[in-house]
Amino acid sequence: MNGHEVVIVRHGETEWSRAQRHTGRTDLPLTEHGREEAAELAAVLRSRTFAAVFSSPLQRALDTAKLAGYGQQAVVDPDLQEWDYGEYEGMSSEEIRTTRPGWVLWRDGCPGGETLEHLARRADRVIERLRGVDGDALLFAHGHVLRVITVRWLEMAPAQAQHFVLAPASPSTLGYEHEWPALRTWNLPLPS
Repeated sequence: MNGHEVVIVRHGETEWSRAQRHTGRTDLPLTEHGREEAAELAAVLRSRTFAAVFSSPLQRALDTAKLAGYGQQAVVDPDLQEWDYGEYEGMSSEEIRTTRPGWVLWRDGCPGGETLEHLARRADRVIERLRGVDGDALLFAHGHVLRVITVRWLEMAPAQAQHFVLAPASPSTLGYEHEWPALRTWNLPLPS
């Protein structure tokens, strides 16, 4: 895959993402605004040709792929599911900090949930599959898993993902500069 690019897209807005609640495995639909965001992706992505398209199995990612025009092409990849937040599912960081002062997801994790190391192993498996694609690839998934895929693509430690904020329904591009993995674009704006 050296020389090819991977476009990553976080799903459109949901009720919980709008409220900044940790949404891991809860299978929420897109809001009407999220559906509009996803549909606007079609104009941004249509100039590209993708040899492979992958999506999380959760409806917010699959619906984003469909509304962007890639529903028929998308292959479901369970490794693209969002971080399992365990007992913190559905809670905001502020709510968590009322009982656990100073809590930071990237350092402290979630009781009963998935460790950052496990999430990074899933990200590494996705990258391994992407490197086997003969051409550009497109991923529809979730904020935290895509951030971890990004830092693992860049050969960085998983916790460094905390520095890469990923907006809903805004494409970003992973690729190469010469032989080095590189971040090509980040959070491209949608047409207004």
